[in-house]
Amino acid sequence: MRTIQFREAVAEAMSEEMRRDDSIYLMGEEVAEYNGAYKASKGMLDEFGPERVIDTPIAELGFAGIGVGSAMNGNRPIIEFMTFNFSLVGIDQIINNAAKMRQMSGGQFNIPIVFRGPTGSAGQLGATHSQAFESWYANTPGLKVIVPSNPYDAKGLLKAAIRDDDPVIFMESEQMYGDKGEVPEDEYVIEIGKADIKREGSDVTIVSFGKIIKEAYKAADKLAEEDISCEIIDLRTVRPMDHDAILESVKKTNRLVILEEAWPFGNVATEITYQVQSKAFDYLDAPIVKLNTADTPAPYSPVLLEEWLPNSEDVVKAVKKVMYK
Repeated sequence: MRTIQFREAVAEAMSEEMRRDDSIYLMGEEVAEYNGAYKASKGMLDEFGPERVIDTPIAELGFAGIGVGSAMNGNRPIIEFMTFNFSLVGIDQIINNAAKMRQMSGGQFNIPIVFRGPTGSAGQLGATHSQAFESWYANTPGLKVIVPSNPYDAKGLLKAAIRDDDPVIFMESEQMYGDKGEVPEDEYVIEIGKADIKREGSDVTIVSFGKIIKEAYKAADKLAEEDISCEIIDLRTVRPMDHDAILESVKKTNRLVILEEAWPFGNVATEITYQVQSKAFDYLDAPIVKLNTADTPAPYSPVLLEEWLPNSEDVVKAVKKVMYK
């Protein structure tokens, strides 16, 4: 397989699907003339033209609504937010229209739309540009939420999202667009709702997703030097969540640490904790530990930001805690 960047995997997925289906188009700020704010749509304007790769004003509520309306009329839009922090401006269209239209119309309208763009912190961008809303959107019936952590998963899952007949929230990361990984040249699609065991282990299960999972890999390497074997599960899809993969792993390792880049109250890790204690309580040899950001807006100071985010050392300490070491 060739090695490509995350941004190239995203562009390939969109381009391949647009070649396959003329009803698909991309719309958002700077997606066309500028090749995307993070160059994730590079070359697409030249290939597909301005009717299918459409630059918009800074008006998320407007172009999110246009996307929902066009999906109701037979198109399959891809709506790019420059960051999901800006999706809050258009959240009424996502929550109250895209997510609910199928039920409210009695099944007369499907909304085959993808909302995609960066999530989470990306360095010193301040509190209003450094938020993770995966759990917000996953809390909404009618939406599917995908958060890939590498180029291979990004391409396969984005193709699946574009083909899906329901609205999908596809969350990337500004700090991952330059990441490289092996991606097949042949056609492939990854099923939505299936977690992936990135590393098999026997002593403790670590569940994570998105760019923060890199800290789990670092921690697992360090813990391996102390003969502690970590099994790492990448959720890939937050909703629908692959509960079975998590439960089977916990039944094997008997311990669980959850790593998530989000505020600690009412998040994805909270849901996982509930599911595991509800369905696998007798298999647990230690209380579940979840690692999140500090319960504050993201700081601008690089020193404070480093403290705000969970890191590999936090994972190491959490693993040792559930191992009683």
